[in-house]
Amino acid sequence: MNGWDAFVTILGLALITLVTRSLFLLSDRELVLPAWVQRGLRYAPLAALAAVLVPEIVMTQGGLVDTWKDARLFAVMASTAYFFWRGGILGTILTGMAVLVPLKLLLGW
Repeated sequence: MNGWDAFVTILGLALITLVTRSLFLLSDRELVLPAWVQRGLRYAPLAALAAVLVPEIVMTQGGLVDTWKDARLFAVMASTAYFFWRGGILGTILTGMAVLVPLKLLLGW
């Protein structure tokens, strides 16, 4: 891709983003979403997070993890246990990292 192609691509993406986001601002009246859409949107952040995290945890180099010697699996188990025990996000992250880093650095998993 040369400079001109990159410029046109970026300009096109910016234009599409501007148009799709400004449609809500151009209306004279408030747009009311149906109740079923509002209920569904409550789960959107969780679904997006799961869509990003699950493949990162269970896949390596395009395939499923095929060994139990993967530090990510133990970090997920430890952080999940902490979350159900205490419920705090910061503690969950710290617990996962406290398990992940030593397994990666010391054991080379």
